[in-house]
Amino acid sequence: MSKGLWIGGGIVLFVVIIFFWVTGQYNGMVTLNEEVNNAWAKVQSDYQRRSDLIPNLVETVKGAAVQEKSILLGVTEARAKVGQLSITPEILNNPQAFKQFQQAQDGLSSALSRLMVVNENYPQLKSNQNYQDLMGQLEGTENRIKKSRDDFNDVVKGFNQTIKKFPAVLFAGLFGFAPKQYFEAAAGSENSPKVQF
Repeated sequence: MSKGLWIGGGIVLFVVIIFFWVTGQYNGMVTLNEEVNNAWAKVQSDYQRRSDLIPNLVETVKGAAVQEKSILLGVTEARAKVGQLSITPEILNNPQAFKQFQQAQDGLSSALSRLMVVNENYPQLKSNQNYQDLMGQLEGTENRIKKSRDDFNDVVKGFNQTIKKFPAVLFAGLFGFAPKQYFEAAAGSENSPKVQF
C-alpha cells in the first residue's frame, strides 16, 4: 500500500472518530436538556394541582369564616397572578421570566399559609370533613411541589455541570445549550418566623 493511502485512511478514521465523539457530546446534552424539561413539567403539574384545589378550599372556608374576606381575597388574587403568567418551555432560559414565575408561586404559598391559620380561629371549620379533606390534599400537594422542585434543581445541576465542563463547554454554546435557572428560597425565608401567643 502506498503512503498516501495510509495518510488518507488515517485522516478519514480521525474525522469519523471526531464525528462520533461530537455526536456523543451533543446527544448527551440533548438527553440532559430533556430531563430538565421533564422535571419542569412535573413541577408545573404539581403547581396546577395546587391551583385546582384552591377554589374548593376558598369556598369551604368562605362559608365558615365570613369575616376573613381579606385573606380569601388575597388567596384568590395570588392564584389569579399565577394564572396570568404564560408558562412556556422558554421560561427555563429566561432568568427574569423564571424569577417572576417563582415570585408568583411564592406569593400564592404565602397567601395559603395565612388561610391555613384561619382554621385555628374557627372550630366549626376544623370539624368540617370537606375542609379537612381539602387541607390534607393541599398539604400533600405542597409536599409534592417541594419534592418536584428539589428534583428539578438536581436535574438542572447535572445539566449545568455538563455544559460547563470541558470539552462539552466548547459545543454547548455552538448547539444553543445555555445554563438553566434553579428554584431558590423565597426572600426572607432564611429568617425564623415570629411566633406569638
